[in-house]
Amino acid sequence: MPLSMIEAGKLVAVVRVGGAPAVRQRLADLGFVEGTQIDVIQSQSGNMIVKVKESKLAITKEMANKIVVNPL
Repeated sequence: MPLSMIEAGKLVAVVRVGGAPAVRQRLADLGFVEGTQIDVIQSQSGNMIVKVKESKLAITKEMANKIVVNPL
């Protein structure tokens, strides 16, 4: 399921990252690669604050929709 559908307080793992090559590269640079654990800190209208590898990041709903995850 897309990351944008995950509620705050949940821990998930990245399964796949979609989008154009430039978008996939940008997300990979931020740490969104297959197998990475993501802690959803806040989710409001699909826009999110997440913790990835000890860094907190804010991402838009459009970006979150491109990241497919599985709950842990």
